[in-house]
Amino acid sequence: MPVPAAPRSLAAAAPAGKAKLTHPGKAILAGGLAGGIEICITFPTEYVKTQLQLDEKANPPRYKGIGDCVKQTVRDHGIRGLYRGLSSLLYGSIPKAAVRFGMFEFLSNQMRDEQGRLDSTRGLICGLGAGVAEAVAVVCPMETVKVGLRGTYQGLTATILKQGSNQAIRFFVMTSLKNWYKGDNPNKVMNPFITGVFGALAGAASVFGNTPLDVVKTRMQSLGQAHDACEVWFGRCLRLLLNHGGLEAHKYKNTWDCAYQIMKHEGPLAFYKGTVPRLGRVCLDVAIVFIIYDEVVKFLNKVWKTD
Repeated sequence: MPVPAAPRSLAAAAPAGKAKLTHPGKAILAGGLAGGIEICITFPTEYVKTQLQLDEKANPPRYKGIGDCVKQTVRDHGIRGLYRGLSSLLYGSIPKAAVRFGMFEFLSNQMRDEQGRLDSTRGLICGLGAGVAEAVAVVCPMETVKVGLRGTYQGLTATILKQGSNQAIRFFVMTSLKNWYKGDNPNKVMNPFITGVFGALAGAASVFGNTPLDVVKTRMQSLGQAHDACEVWFGRCLRLLLNHGGLEAHKYKNTWDCAYQIMKHEGPLAFYKGTVPRLGRVCLDVAIVFIIYDEVVKFLNKVWKTD
């Protein structure tokens, strides 16, 4: 006698499997590696951009454009010249990314449902927590070392708001896109290209979402950063910035007053200055970081068993 087939409704209700959780220790290691590798890949473009920005204040200008800047730098200092100043950024990028991803995985592991899934809203909350942890544990202390207490804590509130909103937006978008892509199978493998596309979209969203906070933070910290950086690292070049309006923090009583003054005297568009040039760089940075992070986690899952 033939066995009756199971009802379709029961088959459809069968779970696709519980999502695998990422141990925070793996996230810290993978995040640190991702942050370090990403800055090594993108630093030459950041270096050239900075040189060209400084050169705008020179009379006559030294460089004719991007290609000429690269050519002169390599001619005078070799390929290593494009990496001058890398170490100071490397020391910040590695712990920043390590804390960010470690905190995100720690929080998300607590907030996932019984199937191990993280919805978009909880992803946003976890991203916010990761950004705040990154700001408090790494960004503010690193800024303190570079520019001194006064310059840093004039922009403390803006720094926390900026880092928190930045990562909240990125992880919200990334979580939403991952959930959409994986559908009913939370363990569906994502190839690096898909991860990179999603990362670039998350980066773009964060640029449009928190550029106003970035503008306020930059204004609030410009006094301490410009002065101390001039004395310690860049000498004559940043002295040009000091002589051409680099001192702005003294204009504002606090973060909120800074935002109010910008809106009152410059209008809402002032909060989006530099959005277009920042967009390409951030999209590339975020895409690279998420690709490397995911691939390192995949490798660690094979060699480091935490279940």
